Amino acid sequence: MHRTLILTAGYGEGHNSAARALLAAFPAEGDGTAELIDLFALRAPRLNNLSRRAYLGLINRVPSLWSGAYRWLDRSPHVPLLFHTLRSHTALLGRLITEKKPTALVSTYPVYGWLLARLRAGGLVLPPVYTVVTDALTINSLWYRAPADGWFVTDHDSAAFLHQAGLPPARVHVTGFPVTTAFADRPARLQPPDPQTDAPKRILYMINSGRDRARATVQALALWKNWHLTITAGRDHSLQAELVRLTRGAPAHTEVLGWTDRIPELLMTHHVVISKAGGATTQESINALCPMLVNQIVPGQEEGNYELLRRHGAGALAETPTALVHTLQHAFADDARLWRTWRRNLEQIARPHAARDIAAHVINHTPAAHPNMSYNI
Repeated sequence: MHRTLILTAGYGEGHNSAARALLAAFPAEGDGTAELIDLFALRAPRLNNLSRRAYLGLINRVPSLWSGAYRWLDRSPHVPLLFHTLRSHTALLGRLITEKKPTALVSTYPVYGWLLARLRAGGLVLPPVYTVVTDALTINSLWYRAPADGWFVTDHDSAAFLHQAGLPPARVHVTGFPVTTAFADRPARLQPPDPQTDAPKRILYMINSGRDRARATVQALALWKNWHLTITAGRDHSLQAELVRLTRGAPAHTEVLGWTDRIPELLMTHHVVISKAGGATTQESINALCPMLVNQIVPGQEEGNYELLRRHGAGALAETPTALVHTLQHAFADDARLWRTWRRNLEQIARPHAARDIAAHVINHTPAAHPNMSYNI
């Protein structure tokens, strides 16, 4: 029986989103089980929550500082010394592998590759290790400097980047980003209305950062009566209530949601999504065929996500409320000519079956049993 451990971390939603999609895909692709592990939450829950909040605060409030740290992680030969501080995490990972005896390890977070390399050097016999790269194009070397039996990437340009970095082409697989199977199993009814009709243009605004930006953006978008505006405010209930008050009686039909598990459905039924260029959001918009207007790019890992859209003519950058309004007007002008171009281009790069393809590859290329293991650290 195949037993796959999927290793993730909560530093950015892309890692967890990819891991959850894979968790659902593995049992459907073969005789076996899959289990998701967030080693960082498991080892030190309180520290993990603090460090996650610090990370999110850093990328949103001091992006230039994060940019410097990101580039140091990419280039410095001293990075391995940083992971020596995770000795207790490494030990716990070794114990979990010894106890669970997985037939494959699939990581959606680059730090695991380094911890696994330390375990292997310490004598642990590992099953095949696969890395699912959740970034596109501008891929930090953390993803590929640690060894793996295979890397799964979002697109052919990302694969070419890894080839140029020295990875064997036979170990780099272009599968797409693993998204929920809701996109692969999309029913025909989940489509936005044809923009040529009199139906309002459906715009989804997914709020990711500060209140001032969100308030100004909503005020600008709500002025247009032929737009249907759906806003997701996440778990910020006070912001949700404020935006409800702000848009009451506005020309645009406006719906303000809090946290919701309907994101795939919303993406598939809206003409455009406005959001920052996070890995999960960008890839879900691609696979929903919902063109994305990027209103924020975190330096480093998100630059490649926007570049993927730009390179394929499948979205636009609009970082201010005024720019968003002008870009939307242009997209829907002339029988929505630009919007239709974006959507056609998205069809060329969408890979909604990625999670299933990755699961099938891992199962088909790993044995159904693993040697007995013991490890002490």
